[in-house]
Amino acid sequence: MTAAVPLSLLDLVRVRQGRDAADALAEAQDTARLADDLGFTRYWVAEHHNMEGIASAATSTVLAHAGQGTRGIRLGSGGVMLPNHSPYIIAEQYGTLARLFPGRVDLGLGRAPGTDQATLRAIRTTHQRAEDFPQDVMELMHWFEPDDEPGRIRAFPAAGAEVAFWILGSSNFGAMLAAELGLPYAFASHFAPDFLHEALHIYRSRFKPSRHLDKPYAAIGAHAVCAPTEAEARRLFTTTQMGFLGIIRNDRRLSPPPVDDIDAVWTPRERMQVERMLACAVVGSPEQMKDGLTKLQAETGADEIILMSEVWDKDARRRSLSLTAEAWGVAPR
Repeated sequence: MTAAVPLSLLDLVRVRQGRDAADALAEAQDTARLADDLGFTRYWVAEHHNMEGIASAATSTVLAHAGQGTRGIRLGSGGVMLPNHSPYIIAEQYGTLARLFPGRVDLGLGRAPGTDQATLRAIRTTHQRAEDFPQDVMELMHWFEPDDEPGRIRAFPAAGAEVAFWILGSSNFGAMLAAELGLPYAFASHFAPDFLHEALHIYRSRFKPSRHLDKPYAAIGAHAVCAPTEAEARRLFTTTQMGFLGIIRNDRRLSPPPVDDIDAVWTPRERMQVERMLACAVVGSPEQMKDGLTKLQAETGADEIILMSEVWDKDARRRSLSLTAEAWGVAPR
């Protein structure tokens, strides 16, 4: 049995209750190595700021650390929130990664700030910077060109380095930009599935072939928790559900352990909100995981599924990833 489409992993590098960021970063390295061994296509981390429960704010540093000991898995950002940065500096950072891990680096780009207004001021940027996102993307891509004209500014060691550019999004804007630039597109259906089908249609119908990509390539995000039984998987999934409940309540804390009765934690209204945000989650036994991912892929035509697996217990998380890969037919490296 072989996988219908590739599976990849987005790791938020979550900090668990009773542990700290050092523990989360050590686990990130272990998780990247496991994902590599299991045959996942990519290991991505995402930029978030002012969140004590997420240790991946400095994406390039986390990837350099997590990628140590991996052999073939691609390493990348899912993504870098480009309005927070100078394109030149991001080129230097990811150009460095491309020299450390040649032929294996993805640079996924988003235009959301990834934080609140007060933190944006600390970053020294504003919401208005998002309006320059298309121009910033093109500038960033320029810095990787192997231009050796004397006297021109170059972003060493990015100049001439190989990276794969991606556009990320949770609305139609990213779909249109990815289509216009002829880049692969990843939709954030793991937390904002409302515009999933519309965005994919726009991306595919407007896609313009480029030197980067000759036809549309769309990845979708999905939470996935797998255990030997459905009951155990659903209990483990309460960690994710409580994390999204914290978003709704504006009470984001460290990753909590699972609970036996999630209905005792939230209100019926909160449950509906969380379930809407997690509409693309697949939770259950290996057979249910295979069926759920198959259905999700068939409904969207996704070329790749990028999983998130926020399981509080480290060993249970490793088992979840292993069972998922086996159920889907991913070939180990």
